[in-house]
Amino acid sequence: MKLTLTPPLKPSHWMSATDLLANSTVPLTGNHDADVVIIGGGFVGLWTAMTIKELEPDARVMVLEQHVCGGGASGRNGGFVMSWWPKIGTLRGFCNEEQALFLGNKAEQAITELGEFCKRHGINAHFQQSGWLWTATTSQHIDTWNGTLAACERLGVQPFERLDAKEVAQRTGSAVHLAGVFERSNATVQPALLVEGMRRVALTMGVEIHEGTGVSDIEPGQPALVKTAQANLRARSVVLAVNAWAATIPALAKLIVPVNSSIVTTDAMPQRLADIGWTGGEAITDSQLMVDYYRTTRDGRIAFGKGTGALSFGSKIGEVFSEDAASLALTEADLRRTYPMLGKASIAAQWSGPIDRTYDSLPVFGRLNAHHNIHYGIGWSGNGVGPSRLGGRILASLALGRADAWSNCPLVERNCRTFPPEPIRYWGGSLVRNAVIRKERSELAGAAPAALDRFLASLAPAGLEDKA
Repeated sequence: MKLTLTPPLKPSHWMSATDLLANSTVPLTGNHDADVVIIGGGFVGLWTAMTIKELEPDARVMVLEQHVCGGGASGRNGGFVMSWWPKIGTLRGFCNEEQALFLGNKAEQAITELGEFCKRHGINAHFQQSGWLWTATTSQHIDTWNGTLAACERLGVQPFERLDAKEVAQRTGSAVHLAGVFERSNATVQPALLVEGMRRVALTMGVEIHEGTGVSDIEPGQPALVKTAQANLRARSVVLAVNAWAATIPALAKLIVPVNSSIVTTDAMPQRLADIGWTGGEAITDSQLMVDYYRTTRDGRIAFGKGTGALSFGSKIGEVFSEDAASLALTEADLRRTYPMLGKASIAAQWSGPIDRTYDSLPVFGRLNAHHNIHYGIGWSGNGVGPSRLGGRILASLALGRADAWSNCPLVERNCRTFPPEPIRYWGGSLVRNAVIRKERSELAGAAPAALDRFLASLAPAGLEDKA
């Protein structure tokens, strides 16, 4: 099985605050034997490696990363640490009540566990557990969360509390927010600092990490043979933790499609944030399908992101997922619309990144082409910072051949709606994306979207939350 290597993405603002690029580990050379080889040095790969070492301390675990740890989605996302309660309706579509509660509770617990992990290991990842505001910025979006709240109540949990228009506008610092609900458990982090800390902890646990070591080929077998430009590894188990790059693997391409998400950050302006009243540190999203997501940073910046949904032909990981001018323009425009009182506040940094989107926006785990010792975990769909902890547990159990609650959870080998092949994937996806843009622009302007745009938009994959 051939793997496609790609040039490095432009470093994000978050990465510039770390030593990840300056202090990368050495590339692997020579011939080696390992118990588990993990391909990908982001959140999923590092959590998987550390979990394996916790379960089997003597196992030889190697992480191979083609660039640097965090150089992909893990070091360039918005830093939202979220649960799966907003997706509880989707979970109930393929889980029974007990299974849905297990995954919902574990995803919520993972948020607090992340804070404890950072504290225990002295990781200054700017972890702040100030909750998440899910808001409506158009009249059409008010109460679209009612189905999700009802699904939670049927399971006996109440992670959300309703806010009136006055409170949500006050807490967000912007009157464009008309209503909202609040999930208290959620947090924010500086994601690249988190990766840097995780890499350090993994190394101290005995995980072998080799950056600048792109995998070009995997030959199935027992053991599997993993090939790089300068090394060959015989591995008892292989884990693919490659996020959107999995779309270049034919057997996995049908499960995900890489879509653009872009972020702009302002100059530091703590006094202006205080003046508008956004001082609580909450993470915020609106209810657009092309979601706006935004938070403040420790030094008083706004980091404002938008899932623009831009595609590349053949799912190639290139410029559209590094620094896409059109997507960045959409993102800045929504920042200015949401916070017009900030005037022409300067943009200090901007970048784009890939999201490995599944049709229902939940991840999927399984065996590659039925090979019992090659596993994958993909499809984080823009919510991987917190749930990647659970993904590490699932993949560790699969790689070690353990039969437990993680390897047997419903996310493993589940039946997913798949994406079409090229050229339908790109041209059809772009047609739907453009309809979503027109529909949501109409709604923001207070106008009724065209019927054709409503129909085409209904064909889009599910969003970050389940909305009525």
